[in-house]
Amino acid sequence: MLNAFLFKHIDNSALVVFRIIFGLLVFLESVGSIFTGWITRTLVEPKFTFSFIGFEWLQPLPGNWMYVYYLIMGLLGLLIMVGYKYRVSMISFTLLWCGVYFMQKSSYNNHYYLLILLSAIMCALPAHRYASIDVKLNPSLKQIAMPSWCKWVFVLQLLILYTYASIAKMYPDWLDLTLPTLLMEGKKNYPYIGEWLQNDYLPYLIAYGGILFDGLIIPLLLFKKTRKYAFFASIFFHLFNSIVFQVGVFPYLSLAFSLFFFDPEVVRNLFLKKKPAYTKAEIIVPNYRLLLLTVGGLYFVIQVLLPVRHHFIQDDVLWTEEGHRMSWRMMLRSKTGLTSYRVIDKKTGETFSINLNDYLTLKQTRLVSSKPDAIWQFSQHLKKDYKAKGRDVSVFVNSMVSVNRKPYRTLIDPNIDMGSVKWYWFKHNDWILPSK
Repeated sequence: MLNAFLFKHIDNSALVVFRIIFGLLVFLESVGSIFTGWITRTLVEPKFTFSFIGFEWLQPLPGNWMYVYYLIMGLLGLLIMVGYKYRVSMISFTLLWCGVYFMQKSSYNNHYYLLILLSAIMCALPAHRYASIDVKLNPSLKQIAMPSWCKWVFVLQLLILYTYASIAKMYPDWLDLTLPTLLMEGKKNYPYIGEWLQNDYLPYLIAYGGILFDGLIIPLLLFKKTRKYAFFASIFFHLFNSIVFQVGVFPYLSLAFSLFFFDPEVVRNLFLKKKPAYTKAEIIVPNYRLLLLTVGGLYFVIQVLLPVRHHFIQDDVLWTEEGHRMSWRMMLRSKTGLTSYRVIDKKTGETFSINLNDYLTLKQTRLVSSKPDAIWQFSQHLKKDYKAKGRDVSVFVNSMVSVNRKPYRTLIDPNIDMGSVKWYWFKHNDWILPSK
């Protein structure tokens, strides 16, 4: 039964076309980051970069080398698109993208995490077996079919993503329209559409339409009778996100996933008219079956468990941020903070107030004003900075934070030396004060 489900061969048109679109979008994302100034603002101009905790050794390349870094990723995207040295290109891009992801979190986005997962998955797939330069150079690689698991790995990943995204929205500030209204208020200055985005009924569509879309889109795409309507709903949903929230190429990548839900004949007629149809439905169990089941099973167990880890950590994740990342908690809170830092020389007792502008960009300043992990990292950085000047200091933080425009509350214990405390990954850091 399991062998028939996973290893029955099916037409590979969807995977081939997805590879082409994936490579093109990766190219556009990489090159676009250069021309929009994102790299300049995020990786070149900052004096200090907030990498993921544990990855402090992973820092942006000096000078203008990060532009070269992204140009290489863009080139790899083109090589993936045309299917040249596919495995090498795909693995290389995955490693480089992981580097970018872990070296900074000032511009954290769940879509960046999704691209890591997709890239890792694509490394293992035979996406270059048709319509590729690799096949032209080595015709023996050519195939018109693939094992069924190559399709279902995408379907299951998307099901996990959308299900958790839907569940995460079922909390008071989303259901009572507080956050959707705040999101739209921030867009009121958009040209042409800003006024329309302030419509009183739009928050209802965003709030309850978002829950329904995320919760139902994968089941509706799986069933033939509802597939077409679900696809049109996807077009509206993702184009809205692209225009209003400006999240790069990812809405278009999400639309590309629809390829795996449509009949292969539809995909061939639209994109690969000369490709032969595969009709044999052979079941070919590979000798790596056990390895595939072990690695795949472990991967999806992690994907199911990661988004629920915050339930096992004290207090509200909206407040502490512990367990927030890698959990498909997308656009769920608006946070503002009024935070100051002071250091005290342990030997002389001399006190220094920190001017954040001397250390950080405006975006980073917002980060260290409301996010506990960034506050901890910046405190560690201040301690090291003063140590380099020959001073052993304590670092104290006064931080007042508001979540979704609720009253400001003290986030960090002001009596704790933040330069001396440890960071705990898997349990609550008790220097974060209670949310209530």
